[in-house]
Amino acid sequence: MNAQQHQSLVKYDNPVLVSTTKSKGKKKGKLPPVDNQQLTQTEDILNSILPPREWTAEGQLWVQYVSSTPATRLDVINLQEQLDHKLQTRQARETGICPIREELYAQCFDELIRQVTINCAERGLLLLRVRDEIRMTIAAYQTLYESSIAFGMRKALMAEQKKAEMEATIKRLQAERSDMERQVEMLTQKIDQIETREAERQELDEKKHSDEVAYLKNLNDTLKRNLESLLAAPKK
Repeated sequence: MNAQQHQSLVKYDNPVLVSTTKSKGKKKGKLPPVDNQQLTQTEDILNSILPPREWTAEGQLWVQYVSSTPATRLDVINLQEQLDHKLQTRQARETGICPIREELYAQCFDELIRQVTINCAERGLLLLRVRDEIRMTIAAYQTLYESSIAFGMRKALMAEQKKAEMEATIKRLQAERSDMERQVEMLTQKIDQIETREAERQELDEKKHSDEVAYLKNLNDTLKRNLESLLAAPKK
């Protein structure tokens, strides 16, 4: 049994040594007197609400039952002081999720159930139902929280994977764009070269055509003059 179990806020009786056969029973099989039947019934209810603690030390089995001693106003004040002291010494967080604070407040609530049960068993059993319902609700919220965390992690991993894929796609498209830009530049240079050659060829053709037209025009003029000379010459 560890030290924190001994330091529980729930009030227990002194530990009792039992046989090695692990035979339980605080009264060791003896029937309670008629006058103590009410006390025995209260103890049974307390043991059902807060089961006895068992541990083995040096080969001997020890059992410790929850105390059936009624609580006084001073006990409640001491319980509050112990709760505050343990919250401080164990450095429990004041806000947010804190297992230490949850454990200490659970012990405090169990001790309050014990005190109420001694005075009124029915009220104690009703508080037990409230405690179990709260624990069940907290467990459901915890399961939902863990599921949401797992869902968030999966979504985050998917987003990271999608991000990596998108980055790879962007790099590939950028490389394709650069290659296409180089191709466009090369084709533009080829177009400029073709246009330059075509302009030069067209200029040469126009010059050649102009030269031919001029030559033919001169030839035509020469022939025309010769013909006119022949026609103008006197006949013999």
